[in-house]
Amino acid sequence: MSIAPWRSRLSGALHRNRSLIYSRYVQLATLRLDGTPANRTIVFRGFLDETNILKFITDSRSQKTEEIHHNNQGEICWYLPQTREQFRITGKLIIVGENHKNLELIKARESLWQEISDAAKTQFYWPEPRQKRANQEEFNPPNHHPIKPLSNFLLLLLEPEKVDHLELRGEPQTRHLYWQNQEGLWLSEVVNP
Repeated sequence: MSIAPWRSRLSGALHRNRSLIYSRYVQLATLRLDGTPANRTIVFRGFLDETNILKFITDSRSQKTEEIHHNNQGEICWYLPQTREQFRITGKLIIVGENHKNLELIKARESLWQEISDAAKTQFYWPEPRQKRANQEEFNPPNHHPIKPLSNFLLLLLEPEKVDHLELRGEPQTRHLYWQNQEGLWLSEVVNP
């Protein structure tokens, strides 16, 4: 798989926005089971090896997990304020749990668990989401975390199919559309903003 032309633009924008801790936050849109849109903020965790696939984490008990199992199409929207750029990336969402059929993805899941902070790991010990509020002591994690991820820890991947990159600087603004052809090659076109 070759690196897509939009990836270097995104990497450059992330680098130029690196002083802003929230530059790693993106909004993920999925569809609820009733067909209505759902949107939430998630944290970008890098690219999967030398691919164009974006990495995130989620909890198997979260509502988005059920939505993705029902319809695995999703879109993220990223606004990077320092450079005034927006990236909308549409594609297929892939959930990787402990029983995934791809051993390389299971290894990627385990590696990511070891890379994330203790604060991020702690949330996977919390009581069941969207249930009546638990007592405070139920939110206290153990003193140390295992090397292997908890079973409810999931690697969430976005395999891009289309990218819409809007640079909000200049008059007129600049907009690039990227998409893959049937052979898997990335094509692009500059369009009106």
